[in-house]
Amino acid sequence: MSETTRRQVLAGAAGASAALVLAACARGEQAPNPPNQPAAAPPHPVKFAQTSDIPVNSGKIFPDQNVVVTQPVAGEFKAFSATCPHKGCALAGVQAASIMCKCHGSTFNVADGSVTKGPATSPLRPMAITVDAGNISLLI
Repeated sequence: MSETTRRQVLAGAAGASAALVLAACARGEQAPNPPNQPAAAPPHPVKFAQTSDIPVNSGKIFPDQNVVVTQPVAGEFKAFSATCPHKGCALAGVQAASIMCKCHGSTFNVADGSVTKGPATSPLRPMAITVDAGNISLLI
């Protein structure tokens, strides 16, 4: 009969722990909050613009919120970070259906934030907004 070593016991315990974590993930369970840690508050809307501020097939940059809001087609509003993913410069403006970076000349599509001209290689980061009764609010 073989004798169980400490290493075998520890390896078995680690494997069992990993299996429990994977099983919980597969069921979609989340770990509870650590003691004395409040649950994260759900995002809340902060009004910062009116839909009438945003031209169709164009957009507007709101530097205080670091967001650019576009209206690619009438009644459809999108929001993106107003920081260029290339080198972190502030975006300069929106013209001819393109969001422009003043630092290196990158441009981005108003409909989805994708790169239309480099040197940027990554799209603009989407931002969560709500539109209600002509008000645009950023979810923070």
